[in-house]
Amino acid sequence: MRGTSIIFKREMGSYLRSPVGYVVCAMLLLVDGILFQANALGATPRLSATVLREFFRVTSGVTMIAGIVLSIRLIAEERQQATIMLLNTSPIRDVEVVIGKFLSAFVFLAGMLAMSVYMPLLIMVNGKITVSQLLVGYMGLLLIGGASIAIGMFASSLSKHQLVAAAVGATINVIFVLFYPLAKKLDAPLRGVFENLDLWHVHFQGGFMQGVFNLKDFVFYIAIIYFFLLLATKTMEAKRWQ
Repeated sequence: MRGTSIIFKREMGSYLRSPVGYVVCAMLLLVDGILFQANALGATPRLSATVLREFFRVTSGVTMIAGIVLSIRLIAEERQQATIMLLNTSPIRDVEVVIGKFLSAFVFLAGMLAMSVYMPLLIMVNGKITVSQLLVGYMGLLLIGGASIAIGMFASSLSKHQLVAAAVGATINVIFVLFYPLAKKLDAPLRGVFENLDLWHVHFQGGFMQGVFNLKDFVFYIAIIYFFLLLATKTMEAKRWQ
Protein backbone atom coordinates (compact mmCIF):
# COMPACT_ATOMS: atom_id res chain seq x y z
CA MET A 1 0.00 0.00 0.00
CA ARG A 2 2.96 2.35 0.56
CA GLY A 3 3.85 2.11 -3.13
CA THR A 4 0.26 2.90 -4.11
CA SER A 5 0.26 5.94 -1.82
CA ILE A 6 3.52 7.25 -3.33
CA ILE A 7 2.23 6.89 -6.90
CA PHE A 8 -1.12 8.45 -5.93
CA LYS A 9 0.51 11.55 -4.41
CA ARG A 10 2.88 11.85 -7.37
CA GLU A 11 0.10 11.75 -9.94
CA MET A 12 -2.22 14.04 -7.98
CA GLY A 13 0.61 16.55 -7.78
CA SER A 14 1.04 16.22 -11.53
CA TYR A 15 -2.66 16.98 -12.13
CA LEU A 16 -2.60 19.97 -9.79
CA ARG A 17 0.69 21.45 -11.03
CA SER A 18 0.14 21.09 -14.76
CA PRO A 19 -2.44 23.06 -16.76
CA VAL A 20 -3.85 19.87 -18.31
CA GLY A 21 -5.97 18.99 -15.28
CA TYR A 22 -7.41 22.49 -15.02
CA VAL A 23 -8.12 22.66 -18.75
CA VAL A 24 -9.97 19.32 -18.65
CA CYS A 25 -11.90 20.48 -15.57
CA ALA A 26 -12.84 23.81 -17.16
CA MET A 27 -13.89 22.15 -20.41
CA LEU A 28 -15.98 19.56 -18.58
CA LEU A 29 -17.86 22.22 -16.62
CA LEU A 30 -18.25 24.48 -19.68
CA VAL A 31 -19.55 21.75 -21.99
CA ASP A 32 -21.71 20.29 -19.23
CA GLY A 33 -23.22 23.71 -18.48
CA ILE A 34 -23.97 24.44 -22.15
CA LEU A 35 -25.54 21.02 -22.72
CA PHE A 36 -27.48 21.28 -19.45
CA GLN A 37 -28.96 24.60 -20.57
CA ALA A 38 -29.73 23.36 -24.07
CA ASN A 39 -30.97 19.82 -23.39
CA ALA A 40 -31.99 19.60 -19.76
CA LEU A 41 -33.67 22.95 -19.15
CA GLY A 42 -34.90 23.46 -22.72
CA ALA A 43 -37.37 26.11 -23.82
CA THR A 44 -40.53 24.51 -22.46
CA PRO A 45 -41.49 23.76 -18.85
CA ARG A 46 -40.53 20.25 -17.71
CA LEU A 47 -40.97 18.10 -14.64
CA SER A 48 -38.10 18.27 -12.15
CA ALA A 49 -37.44 14.53 -12.46
CA THR A 50 -37.19 14.86 -16.25
CA VAL A 51 -34.71 17.73 -16.00
CA LEU A 52 -32.60 15.75 -13.50
CA ARG A 53 -32.58 12.70 -15.77
CA GLU A 54 -31.49 14.85 -18.72
CA PHE A 55 -28.70 16.33 -16.61
CA PHE A 56 -27.35 12.89 -15.73
CA ARG A 57 -27.72 11.70 -19.33
CA VAL A 58 -25.69 14.63 -20.65
CA THR A 59 -23.13 14.57 -17.83
CA SER A 60 -22.53 10.83 -18.22
CA GLY A 61 -21.27 11.33 -21.77
CA VAL A 62 -19.04 14.23 -20.73
CA THR A 63 -17.74 12.17 -17.78
CA MET A 64 -16.81 9.24 -20.01
CA ILE A 65 -14.85 11.54 -22.32
CA ALA A 66 -13.12 13.18 -19.34
CA GLY A 67 -12.22 9.76 -17.96
CA ILE A 68 -10.46 8.82 -21.19
CA VAL A 69 -8.66 12.19 -21.42
CA LEU A 70 -7.41 11.98 -17.82
CA SER A 71 -6.19 8.40 -18.12
CA ILE A 72 -4.46 8.11 -21.50
CA ARG A 73 -1.29 9.84 -20.27
CA LEU A 74 -0.90 7.84 -17.06
CA ILE A 75 1.26 5.04 -18.48
CA ALA A 76 1.95 6.16 -22.05
CA GLU A 77 3.66 9.32 -20.80
CA GLU A 78 5.99 7.24 -18.60
CA ARG A 79 7.19 5.36 -21.68
CA GLN A 80 7.31 8.49 -23.81
CA GLN A 81 9.56 10.28 -21.31
CA ALA A 82 11.54 7.10 -20.52
CA THR A 83 10.62 7.35 -16.82
CA ILE A 84 9.09 3.88 -16.96
CA MET A 85 12.60 2.51 -16.30
CA LEU A 86 12.60 4.23 -12.92
CA LEU A 87 9.32 2.52 -12.04
CA ASN A 88 10.59 -0.84 -13.28
CA THR A 89 13.72 -0.64 -11.15
CA SER A 90 11.96 0.71 -8.05
CA PRO A 91 10.63 -1.58 -5.28
CA ILE A 92 7.06 -0.78 -6.36
CA ARG A 93 5.00 -3.50 -7.98
CA ASP A 94 3.14 -2.94 -11.24
CA VAL A 95 -0.21 -3.45 -9.53
CA GLU A 96 0.64 -0.66 -7.07
CA VAL A 97 1.55 1.63 -9.95
CA VAL A 98 -1.73 0.91 -11.74
CA ILE A 99 -3.90 1.32 -8.63
CA GLY A 100 -2.12 4.50 -7.55
CA LYS A 101 -2.50 6.08 -10.98
CA PHE A 102 -6.13 4.98 -11.24
CA LEU A 103 -7.01 6.43 -7.82
CA SER A 104 -5.39 9.75 -8.67
CA ALA A 105 -7.42 10.12 -11.88
CA PHE A 106 -10.58 8.90 -10.13
CA VAL A 107 -10.23 11.38 -7.24
CA PHE A 108 -9.53 14.23 -9.67
CA LEU A 109 -12.60 13.26 -11.70
CA ALA A 110 -14.67 13.09 -8.51
CA GLY A 111 -13.55 16.64 -7.68
CA MET A 112 -14.65 17.84 -11.10
CA LEU A 113 -18.04 16.19 -10.72
CA ALA A 114 -18.43 17.74 -7.26
CA MET A 115 -18.03 21.18 -8.86
CA SER A 116 -20.94 20.42 -11.21
CA VAL A 117 -23.41 19.77 -8.39
CA TYR A 118 -24.68 23.35 -8.54
CA MET A 119 -26.46 22.52 -11.81
CA PRO A 120 -28.92 19.92 -10.48
CA LEU A 121 -29.33 22.06 -7.35
CA LEU A 122 -30.67 24.84 -9.60
CA ILE A 123 -33.66 22.57 -10.22
CA MET A 124 -34.68 23.13 -6.59
CA VAL A 125 -35.27 26.84 -7.29
CA ASN A 126 -38.55 26.15 -9.09
CA GLY A 127 -38.86 22.38 -8.69
CA LYS A 128 -38.35 19.51 -6.30
CA ILE A 129 -35.89 16.63 -6.32
CA THR A 130 -34.87 14.26 -3.56
CA VAL A 131 -31.40 13.90 -2.08
CA SER A 132 -31.47 10.16 -2.84
CA GLN A 133 -32.03 10.83 -6.55
CA LEU A 134 -29.06 13.16 -6.55
CA LEU A 135 -26.77 10.80 -4.64
CA VAL A 136 -27.65 7.74 -6.73
CA GLY A 137 -27.17 9.70 -9.96
CA TYR A 138 -23.75 10.96 -8.91
CA MET A 139 -22.78 7.46 -7.77
CA GLY A 140 -23.56 6.30 -11.29
CA LEU A 141 -21.44 9.11 -12.76
CA LEU A 142 -18.50 8.12 -10.55
CA LEU A 143 -18.84 4.47 -11.55
CA ILE A 144 -19.13 5.09 -15.28
CA GLY A 145 -16.28 7.59 -15.01
CA GLY A 146 -14.17 5.04 -13.13
CA ALA A 147 -14.89 2.46 -15.83
CA SER A 148 -13.76 4.90 -18.53
CA ILE A 149 -10.56 5.67 -16.59
CA ALA A 150 -9.80 1.94 -16.26
CA ILE A 151 -10.39 1.45 -19.99
CA GLY A 152 -8.18 4.45 -20.74
CA MET A 153 -5.43 3.09 -18.49
CA PHE A 154 -5.46 -0.22 -20.33
CA ALA A 155 -5.21 1.65 -23.63
CA SER A 156 -2.38 3.76 -22.18
CA SER A 157 -0.47 0.62 -21.22
CA LEU A 158 -0.51 -0.61 -24.82
CA SER A 159 1.36 2.28 -26.44
CA LYS A 160 3.75 5.08 -25.59
CA HIS A 161 1.89 7.42 -27.94
CA GLN A 162 -0.95 9.22 -26.19
CA LEU A 163 -2.93 9.79 -29.39
CA VAL A 164 -2.89 6.06 -30.10
CA ALA A 165 -3.93 5.35 -26.51
CA ALA A 166 -6.76 7.90 -26.84
CA ALA A 167 -7.99 6.28 -30.05
CA VAL A 168 -7.89 2.78 -28.54
CA GLY A 169 -9.56 3.87 -25.30
CA ALA A 170 -12.31 5.78 -27.10
CA THR A 171 -12.92 2.84 -29.43
CA ILE A 172 -13.30 0.39 -26.54
CA ASN A 173 -15.69 2.78 -24.81
CA VAL A 174 -17.79 3.18 -27.95
CA ILE A 175 -17.91 -0.60 -28.46
CA PHE A 176 -19.21 -1.11 -24.93
CA VAL A 177 -21.86 1.57 -25.47
CA LEU A 178 -22.95 -0.01 -28.76
CA PHE A 179 -23.48 -3.46 -27.23
CA TYR A 180 -27.10 -2.62 -26.41
CA PRO A 181 -28.15 -1.51 -29.95
CA LEU A 182 -26.31 -4.56 -31.29
CA ALA A 183 -28.14 -6.84 -28.85
CA LYS A 184 -31.49 -5.70 -30.30
CA LYS A 185 -30.54 -7.35 -33.59
CA LEU A 186 -29.56 -10.67 -32.00
CA ASP A 187 -31.55 -13.63 -30.75
CA ALA A 188 -31.40 -15.20 -27.31
CA PRO A 189 -29.15 -16.11 -25.57
CA LEU A 190 -26.67 -13.73 -27.25
CA ARG A 191 -29.10 -10.86 -26.81
CA GLY A 192 -29.01 -11.14 -23.03
CA VAL A 193 -25.22 -11.42 -22.97
CA PHE A 194 -24.62 -8.30 -25.07
CA GLU A 195 -27.30 -6.31 -23.24
CA ASN A 196 -25.65 -6.99 -19.89
CA LEU A 197 -22.24 -6.00 -21.25
CA ASP A 198 -23.52 -2.58 -22.29
CA LEU A 199 -21.77 0.25 -20.48
CA TRP A 200 -24.48 2.91 -20.64
CA HIS A 201 -28.00 1.99 -21.80
CA VAL A 202 -28.75 -0.87 -19.41
CA HIS A 203 -26.67 -0.15 -16.32
CA PHE A 204 -26.69 3.66 -16.26
CA GLN A 205 -29.74 4.81 -18.17
CA GLY A 206 -31.89 2.01 -16.80
CA GLY A 207 -30.92 2.56 -13.17
CA PHE A 208 -28.64 5.34 -11.91
CA MET A 209 -30.02 7.95 -14.33
CA GLN A 210 -33.51 7.27 -12.99
CA GLY A 211 -32.32 7.65 -9.39
CA VAL A 212 -32.71 3.91 -8.79
CA PHE A 213 -29.90 1.92 -7.20
CA ASN A 214 -29.54 -1.68 -8.41
CA LEU A 215 -26.82 -3.86 -6.91
CA LYS A 216 -26.25 -5.63 -10.24
CA ASP A 217 -25.41 -2.30 -11.92
CA PHE A 218 -22.97 -1.42 -9.14
CA VAL A 219 -21.30 -4.84 -9.39
CA PHE A 220 -21.08 -4.53 -13.18
CA TYR A 221 -19.11 -1.28 -13.06
CA ILE A 222 -16.82 -2.58 -10.31
CA ALA A 223 -16.19 -5.69 -12.44
CA ILE A 224 -15.38 -3.55 -15.51
CA ILE A 225 -12.96 -1.43 -13.47
CA TYR A 226 -11.29 -4.52 -12.01
CA PHE A 227 -11.05 -6.27 -15.39
CA PHE A 228 -9.38 -3.39 -17.24
CA LEU A 229 -7.06 -2.52 -14.37
CA LEU A 230 -6.02 -6.18 -14.34
CA LEU A 231 -5.38 -6.01 -18.09
CA ALA A 232 -3.32 -2.85 -17.61
CA THR A 233 -1.28 -4.54 -14.86
CA LYS A 234 -0.64 -7.67 -16.93
CA THR A 235 0.32 -5.54 -19.95
CA MET A 236 2.85 -3.62 -17.86
CA GLU A 237 4.25 -6.89 -16.49
CA ALA A 238 4.58 -8.32 -20.01
CA LYS A 239 6.30 -5.18 -21.36
CA ARG A 240 8.70 -5.15 -18.41
CA TRP A 241 10.42 -8.23 -19.86
CA GLN A 242 10.54 -7.05 -23.45
